[in-house]
Amino acid sequence: MTNSDIAVVTGGAGFIGSHMVDVLRDAGYIVRVIDNFAGGHERNLAHRTDDPGVTVERRDIRSLEPDDPIFERARYVFHFAGIGDIVPSIERPIDYMDVNVQGTVRVLEGARTANVEKLVYAASSSCYGLADVPTTEDHPIQPQYPYALSKYLGEQAVFHWHQVYGLPVNSVRIFNAYGTRVRTTGAYGAVFGVFLKQKLEGKPFTVVGDGTQTRDFIYVTDVARGFLAAAETERTGRAYNLGAGNPQPVNRLVELLGGEVVHLPKRPGEPDCTWADISRITEELGWTQTVSFEEGVSRMVADIDHWRDAPLWDPASIAKATETWFRYLEDT
Repeated sequence: MTNSDIAVVTGGAGFIGSHMVDVLRDAGYIVRVIDNFAGGHERNLAHRTDDPGVTVERRDIRSLEPDDPIFERARYVFHFAGIGDIVPSIERPIDYMDVNVQGTVRVLEGARTANVEKLVYAASSSCYGLADVPTTEDHPIQPQYPYALSKYLGEQAVFHWHQVYGLPVNSVRIFNAYGTRVRTTGAYGAVFGVFLKQKLEGKPFTVVGDGTQTRDFIYVTDVARGFLAAAETERTGRAYNLGAGNPQPVNRLVELLGGEVVHLPKRPGEPDCTWADISRITEELGWTQTVSFEEGVSRMVADIDHWRDAPLWDPASIAKATETWFRYLEDT
């Protein structure tokens, strides 16, 4: 490992991407970030403002050309850039396919032209749909909405570039990532952002269904460590599930946060349980979880002011925001 090792992080001002920057810097890498700041935020990298080992370009990945200088002499590319959330993907499928698929192709071509040592793609466990659990990497693919489809098609492009052009790649299918810097604005989405703002305002937590549904929550720094392991391994052309392998009920999160609850109707297309079989990543890459769910929630509560300006959701605003969800996914 030398100071000349360069890593490119697309979406590096985002939730997971900014933590990836931290993990890479701690490991001695020089980091180049590209982000259009549509989903990311400058404050996520504010602690890196005076760090000469981090440079940030405010650009859209769709503007990248194959010989773009950002990839020059790069050893690794970590591709997190994209757009997320279920409901907007149902309403704007063209945008999702454009950014998450065609944008990925732009990144692949840049990495291929620069002869990088490894590209690691941030895939989504949503590709499995309503899956059997624990879910292995060879589970049938059955996306339930355009976001899930767009991320899976991006992954297929990644493996196609590996097959046709010999680009060394791995793909990491992230389960339910959470942690500090998780997005606070935009569409109704991840439970942590919703609940922490409600806690700040002393409002009841809006629990979907009876709260017994479980999610394979994995803390963001453990996610970033998994991506680094997927880059540094000699293995290539592999898909890896990344979760804790220990699903937690939403009611457990409510218990840890403490507060009143109101219940919302269960939503179509949402699994009762997400549960990653993490045998492959632990056995092949030696990755292990280091932050327990209780510790991760404690870290987020300690940083709760981060959600001070987040939107406050209540049953009425959530019902309005998810109208499209129910309309299109009711019969899936």
